[in-house]
Amino acid sequence: MNKKSLTNGLSGLTLGRLRFYESIGSTNDEALAWAAEGAPDLSIVVADEQTQGRGRLNRKWFTPKGTALAFSLILRPSATLRPHLARTVGLAALSITDSLLNPGLTTQIKWPNDILLNGKKVAGILIETVWSGEDVDSLVIGIGINVTKDAVPPADLLKFPATSIEEEFKQSVTREILMHGILESFIKRLPQIGSDEMIQAWEEKLAFRGQQVQALEGSDGILAGELMGLASDGSLQLRNENGNLVIVRFGDVSLRPAA
Repeated sequence: MNKKSLTNGLSGLTLGRLRFYESIGSTNDEALAWAAEGAPDLSIVVADEQTQGRGRLNRKWFTPKGTALAFSLILRPSATLRPHLARTVGLAALSITDSLLNPGLTTQIKWPNDILLNGKKVAGILIETVWSGEDVDSLVIGIGINVTKDAVPPADLLKFPATSIEEEFKQSVTREILMHGILESFIKRLPQIGSDEMIQAWEEKLAFRGQQVQALEGSDGILAGELMGLASDGSLQLRNENGNLVIVRFGDVSLRPAA
């Protein structure tokens, strides 16, 4: 993968500018700086290798050279999109699952920001904000996808079972084609971000729906209950043991261990 192959592979899409790096610390860091400098809407930073990639809560993201798809998309929200920015992670997640449709494979979204293939993590999303005073200037949507088996971290570093696209698809995958599919879906779904249909599509892909889960909500402890679905802003809805609906706005979700 190089800038020429990416430029050819992404042709036909309405994008901003493209920056490609053979190796970089973090595509999100580069995109945040570029956004602050005035990068056009839907500009992209792509790297063949990340040496300091990260996920949510400053967790490390493993991106060896030539094994993964790692890119950050700069979004400058219009006035009509601004009320729905909390849904952006769902929009990005759906764009990834759209691109991974394959007979016999199950694609799910592990709330809030992980993509599962056959129950194992294959991709993650990290969204960060560039502020202008008290207003959102832009969002940086970082996406990391395990394409080959060498992108999967060693088992002793994993917090959740992981896999790669090629392991599950049983065939090689061209990263430029994969990225084209994700961005094409993102651009297509973007005008629908405020719709009920978007939330419904997100809910249909939710991992663990109808099951007993626990949500680790920062330092506030663990919330447990049946995963019911999503609130209008994309927050998670659980029904606790007392039958009350509980809203989870931030946290990590996992299946609740059997008693």
